[in-house]
Amino acid sequence: MSNYQVTLDPAFIDVEATHAFLTTTYWAQGIPLPVVRRAIAGSVCAAVRCENQQVAFARAVTDRATFAYLADVYVLEEHRGRGLSRAMISALLAHPDLQGLRRLMLATRDAHGLYAKFGFKPLANPARMMELHNADVYAPAGPNGA
Repeated sequence: MSNYQVTLDPAFIDVEATHAFLTTTYWAQGIPLPVVRRAIAGSVCAAVRCENQQVAFARAVTDRATFAYLADVYVLEEHRGRGLSRAMISALLAHPDLQGLRRLMLATRDAHGLYAKFGFKPLANPARMMELHNADVYAPAGPNGA
């Protein structure tokens, strides 16, 4: 990881780069830039930079007291396989605002092995969990606003 730097400093988060990647994901396809700006501003964020370019990102949505939700974790494809996600998540989980939380959650389609290394487990009582999910929130409105 000699050419890579993990940062938790909001001044080094590249919002436009984060937006560019998120618009291509299954979980945030089409997300507007102003929404990404607000999401980052309201979260504890980590990024990995290489040669002045952001190549990875993660954020924790949190009340900084009892709960956090790990979201928007990515590493650009050409930088994968170098331990960047582990380094970034380790740094994020060590952040002072994420200490002493009662619960930290996340959702993933395909990275269960990565998160298990940090102690994440499937929900012990999934029947207790509920969601209100608007999967099409970023989809452009059709003709006539529909």
